[in-house]
Amino acid sequence: MRPDVRAPARPSVVIVGAGPRGTGLVERIAANVPELLGDRPLDLHLVDPHPPGGGRIWRAGQSSLLWMNSMAEDVTMFTDESVELDGPVRPGPSLAEWARAVRDGEIPVAPGRADEVAALGPRDFAGRRLQSAYLGWVHERSVAALPPTVAVHEHRHRAVRVSGARDGRQQVHLAGRPAPLTADLVVLALGHLEAELAPEHQQLRDFADRHHLTYLPPAFTADSDLSALRPGEAVLVRGLGLAFVDLMVLLTEGRGGTYTTGADGQLAYRPSGREPVLHVGSRRGVPYHSKIGYPPDGERPPLPRFFGPEQVDALLARADGVDFRRDIRPLIDKELGFAHYHRLFTAHPGRTRMDWPDFEEKYAAAVPGGAALEALVSTAVPDPADRLDLDALDRPLDGLRYPDAEALQEGLRGYLEADLARRHDPAHSPDLAVFLALLSVYGQLVRIGDHGPWWHGFFSHLASGPPGPRLRQLLALSRAGVVRFLGAGTTVTADAGRGVFRARSASVPGERVEARALVEARLPEATVEHSRDALLRTLFADGAAATPTGLLAVAAADGRILDRAGLPHPRRFALGPHTDARSGGAFARPRTNAPAFRQNDATARALLTFLRERGAPPVPVPASRTAPTPEDSHAADH
Repeated sequence: MRPDVRAPARPSVVIVGAGPRGTGLVERIAANVPELLGDRPLDLHLVDPHPPGGGRIWRAGQSSLLWMNSMAEDVTMFTDESVELDGPVRPGPSLAEWARAVRDGEIPVAPGRADEVAALGPRDFAGRRLQSAYLGWVHERSVAALPPTVAVHEHRHRAVRVSGARDGRQQVHLAGRPAPLTADLVVLALGHLEAELAPEHQQLRDFADRHHLTYLPPAFTADSDLSALRPGEAVLVRGLGLAFVDLMVLLTEGRGGTYTTGADGQLAYRPSGREPVLHVGSRRGVPYHSKIGYPPDGERPPLPRFFGPEQVDALLARADGVDFRRDIRPLIDKELGFAHYHRLFTAHPGRTRMDWPDFEEKYAAAVPGGAALEALVSTAVPDPADRLDLDALDRPLDGLRYPDAEALQEGLRGYLEADLARRHDPAHSPDLAVFLALLSVYGQLVRIGDHGPWWHGFFSHLASGPPGPRLRQLLALSRAGVVRFLGAGTTVTADAGRGVFRARSASVPGERVEARALVEARLPEATVEHSRDALLRTLFADGAAATPTGLLAVAAADGRILDRAGLPHPRRFALGPHTDARSGGAFARPRTNAPAFRQNDATARALLTFLRERGAPPVPVPASRTAPTPEDSHAADH
């Protein structure tokens, strides 16, 4: 039975975006409702054109060749004892534990997924479609954990506008629906969004149109139409990050190519003949570092040490503001160095010439990047290969010049082989300690807000690289001539005289590559003003604040959207990569005090506290936990 439509309006929250971030928020609402709302009624409206759980990015309807970027044991949607939050911890299975429970018959799964789940080991990289099944299960579990006084309504629409006075109920307007949803509170839990073309990209598209070329602007690769990239033709690719890895997979295995392993253990690629030839470069000229391929063991570095809550409090209290390079970067360098040397001294003491307590004391007193620190490390760590050089890790090709393109190919293959060997060898376990320190730093930076693009690129390069098997595939593609590296400092120009795109790089001076196709292998910039998402654009037009880099400004404490005077909106919240509190992902590695989980909990408690203080009156409760609203009962809502 539905509630009497003549009854007083039930308190309601609209969550725009039912992917992993929206699902994580529902989980936290379920955890906090008993304490903060008790048995009072609540309607939760989930607005997303894609099925809840996976949302658009993790939807089931994408290529089975596309993988996650983390091992199954390193993916969870649930809080644990490490997460610093005010609400209750509600443990749940990681992706690996969920797969084991499915295999053991404890959790049902769609018949078509059973074999895929059965094959997934804890240290395997799951396909994205399998992650979609996990996220869908998390969504169902989170909804089931809500008390019967909370009803969930799903709306398979796109939200296009939010209206309403600051001190009144809000209206969420949906495409294809004449009447808006009315809500006490609105949360934007949007994921990665499309953007209007930047001027440079628009000029390249116009050039391509005039000269009958192919140009693919920044986009989520799984959504791109790659059919215009013809077999055997040269294609210029800008970007060597994760979007490129997806592109590489879809244009090789996705077109019928296969891999074999020779007697020497080396992977070889057998082309189908339908592949283009990818000439790929970027600012760094190299892919992200491989995921680390061995499990942690022994003593972990005690983090945070030099960049924790105390240091962040001091930065936020500065009257003259915070400058990233002046104030934050030295603390990051010191934190990463501490983790590296702590692991080296405790796990590999034979490669050091000083007792750890003595080194730690001197390290703590030294200025990051200063002569005293350099002298200390030189004395205590005799092998330069054991010393942490963040600049070299960040820009490994800086200053290197190759005599010709073939020498560059050999050099890059050697670089990839060395990176794979190092990232899968526990003898280099300080690399894993640095990875853990990067996660710790990320968790602290969330409180500071937008801190420019450098950090995210640096973090991704060191900590968010592809699985090792993907880099082994890239090596095989390079040996087969299907992928050609362009080098560092890659630039692309439009040659009107010849009617082609032309690429060059700093790594091979004088070398030029021409092509009639150009692909930007990266996601669009997450700017509010230039987003293609109508909801974000109208929020900005109505006075929501954006940071200097274009992110939606939100309050660090609970995600309330800020206006241009810096005032938080009492009824509007936002979480995710389009905000300046972006936190590295909606799901996380277990036992890492994940900032996304902390944010979800803080926002859930702010929502419920607001509703409790408004004193919601008792009204009839619908019998169905997930149901369409009386005025929105057509088939698009489930």
